[in-house]
Amino acid sequence: MRVLLTVFLLTCSLLTQAQSVRLKDLARVSSQRENALVGYGVVTGLSGSGDSARSKATRVTLSNLLNRFDLAIASDDITSRNVAVVMITASLPAYARPGDHVDVNVGSVGDARSLEGGTLLMAPLKGADGRVYVLAQGALTVGGFRHDAQGNQVQKNHPTAGLVSGGGTVEAALDEVADAQPVLSLVLNQADFGTAGRMADRINESFGAEVAEVRDAGAIDVQVPRAYRTKVPAFVRQVEGLSVEPDHRARVVINERTGTLVAGGDVRISPVAVVVGETKVTVTAETAVSQPVLLRSPGSGVRTEVYTNSQLRVQEPATPKFVPAGPTRVTDLVQLLAKGKTPPRDMISILQAIKAAGALHAELIVQ
Repeated sequence: MRVLLTVFLLTCSLLTQAQSVRLKDLARVSSQRENALVGYGVVTGLSGSGDSARSKATRVTLSNLLNRFDLAIASDDITSRNVAVVMITASLPAYARPGDHVDVNVGSVGDARSLEGGTLLMAPLKGADGRVYVLAQGALTVGGFRHDAQGNQVQKNHPTAGLVSGGGTVEAALDEVADAQPVLSLVLNQADFGTAGRMADRINESFGAEVAEVRDAGAIDVQVPRAYRTKVPAFVRQVEGLSVEPDHRARVVINERTGTLVAGGDVRISPVAVVVGETKVTVTAETAVSQPVLLRSPGSGVRTEVYTNSQLRVQEPATPKFVPAGPTRVTDLVQLLAKGKTPPRDMISILQAIKAAGALHAELIVQ
């Protein structure tokens, strides 16, 4: 309870403080985007934890791989469990150049038990256009393990997925955009008309001309001044260095699985009264033994009997908790509920009920 309240109040206090943020952290140039890459490869060096002989894809892949080294082995003759076929994914950053290194993620495709200790053989990674941009190879780092012995199994995290840090080498660069661009498009990380308007006003104020115009809630068109037509990077550097105060949308995020509640400090609540009642139902069972007593010669039908007595108890609070109608912010409401020792999950239910009553003036996101 104290941890939840502390995190909640700290988040609210930080959000209520007016802070200026660089445009670089609020938006990006439309051409600055990452590109997804995918590939198929083989991981070797596994200690008997690779794909089994039931995986036909593994046997065919390994047979084709060995044929490239002039070793003609039929796929049906391969029974090794020291290899595994995997899918490889990576993201190619904007402005990547040949020779740069990127991280690649590896995941098992077959029935391998673990990729721990494996090495990824050279595999090409292709983009959506079918062109090879990255070659991946290297030793895997697996954040888990699995060990089997005599029917016992010990496993931690997901040992069938791993990472090759810096294992991808960029072989081809993306098509570059011409430097002399008359118009740049700034794409906001979070679409908002208020933030977009402030950004456009700040850019126009900095350059002393109406060079920025809000296209919609998620983009701003910026005219590159003539003095910067041949040096667009310098212009972008100046724009990204400008600071504005972003607009915050009132939101309350609830995660019912973990009992986490996060809300902005500007979230308002209309006057509302909250009554919290707790009813506890307890079922107890007591087992006893009935022994025949005061019988000198008990008959064959007389025996010891085991019986169980069950008891049901319902406890209701004498006076339910009452929260007055004074709070106008979520922060105030949480403080009052915390003083009444209300569990975090009950706080979540209360906020959901307040939203249903139309008194919570914020977007309620339940995860």
